[in-house]
Formats: sequence, structure tokens, C-alpha cells
Amino acid sequence: MAHNVDVTSANFEQEVVNAEHPVLLKFWAPWCGPCKMMAPVVDEVADEKADGLKVVSINVDDAPEIAAEQGVRGVPTVMMFKSGAKVASLVGAQSKSQLTQFIDQNA
Repeated sequence: MAHNVDVTSANFEQEVVNAEHPVLLKFWAPWCGPCKMMAPVVDEVADEKADGLKVVSINVDDAPEIAAEQGVRGVPTVMMFKSGAKVASLVGAQSKSQLTQFIDQNA
């Protein structure tokens, strides 16, 4: 399963809304220190859950309209989408165990 697909307004519907599997959507920015700290954690979890979870990323500087539509107030923010609908979100850097628990509860 693909992970860390870069999502923009052009492919948001295809990559997130119409995805076959649950989607972990990560909102980040290149200037965000906690985002950089969390990136390897997201990559590791994405690799471990590759068979049933799609992981995508949105740079809020490149796609501010999606961040606004989804109510993102700070980065990093992660959201779970299931059957095209947002089911949960978390704001702030998360540890691997916190992120895994979030995914397991919402996927």
C-alpha cells in the first residue's frame, strides 16, 4: 500500500475520500520542528501497517484550503478517514505508541 503520498487539492478526493482502505492523513509544514520529529514515527507505523492502512501527507503551506476545510489549527495534525469521512483527529507530535493506539482505535 502506498504511504506518504503527497496530497493536494487536485488529488485529495482520489487519495483520501475515495480510498479503499482507512487513511491516516498527516498535516505538516517544512518549518515545523515537531513535524520533523514525528515524520520518522509516521513512516515506521506506515511500514508496519502497510497491508491495511494508507498514509498520506499534506503540506499546509501548499494546500491551505484543505487544512482550512478540515479545521486544522496547528501542525502536526493527524486525522483518520474511513469510507471517505473523517472519524478522528489528533493535534501535536505523537509517540509511536500514541499514534499506533490512535490508528488501532479508529481504523
